[in-house]
Amino acid sequence: MTEAKLEAWLEETRSFAPSPEFSKRANARPSIYEEAAADSAPWWRREAIGLTWHNEPTNTLEWDLPFAKWFSDGTINANVNCVDRRVAAGKGDRLLTTGSVTQNENHPFATLVKRGLN
Repeated sequence: MTEAKLEAWLEETRSFAPSPEFSKRANARPSIYEEAAADSAPWWRREAIGLTWHNEPTNTLEWDLPFAKWFSDGTINANVNCVDRRVAAGKGDRLLTTGSVTQNENHPFATLVKRGLN
């Protein structure tokens, strides 16, 4: 790939709206940006309640410019939140539906995601 083609990617301005079906099932709504901007620490605290914590945090935000520590005394296992609790809820065999993985259904990655999570 030429240097000119790589530089063109830095200027990308297109955006791709999600399908209405995807938007209907999304957890996030457009209002979250305004809600989070209005008072970010309490907003993030409310969002964190939906996670599975090994040690639930008591500190939401420690702000000592220029450093910020979020949930510094909490302990979380990302695998539990991303995979395990979904499998436990009976969704371990559901098809990954976040979009088209590849145009070539015989591609090895497409085969792997056929047993993805939703």
